[in-house]
Amino acid sequence: MVKGASFQRPAASEELEAGSWRLEAPRIGVLALQGAFREHRQRLESLGAGVREVRLPGDLAGLQGLVIPGGESTTIARLMTDFGLWTPVRDFHAAGGALWGTCAGAILLAREVVGAPPQFGGHQDSLALMDLSVRRNAFGRQVDSFDTPLDVRGLDAPFPAVFIRAPVIERVGAGVEVLARHGDQIVLARQGNLLASSFHPELTPDARLHALFLKMSAAPTPA
Repeated sequence: MVKGASFQRPAASEELEAGSWRLEAPRIGVLALQGAFREHRQRLESLGAGVREVRLPGDLAGLQGLVIPGGESTTIARLMTDFGLWTPVRDFHAAGGALWGTCAGAILLAREVVGAPPQFGGHQDSLALMDLSVRRNAFGRQVDSFDTPLDVRGLDAPFPAVFIRAPVIERVGAGVEVLARHGDQIVLARQGNLLASSFHPELTPDARLHALFLKMSAAPTPA
């Protein structure tokens, strides 16, 4: 829990309350090249965070966290190349910045991507920062989209998760904490100040995962 404006890294079992993020929230960027970036911005601003849309390397200056939204991962990757963002985002994280990838964003965080389209030679560019193996489109096509309540570690009630052409996390490394599963499939994981979700939390009115990311962004990075 947060008292006043003091931010502490939450324990895994700590209850996460959106209403506690009204004072001195960190400044967060949302990668705004393609996908559901506006919805992320709205959720973060509803918690009192200062939010900047990130399109160029200079937009990362002064931020404490960056959300990589859902959308089309190959399109976002191509645009990151066009705008010269790969190295600046890696440097941002190396300097202590938190990253959260949702759906396509989770693919772009992963160290290994499975199921890249044949026209890309079976290869998917990624930041390769999070010790995950992610399979693209594991839950099917657009017509197979669904929503379901998820039990999330640290939340006191199920989270209403929206899955749209969602990937699945097939493997996690030793330093990765699994926060939620759908059946036996991993759909939410955390590694330090990196967070990956297969689903779209920005498409629900529930801001608890955005509150978690604000806490991750505000907490000091261990030396």
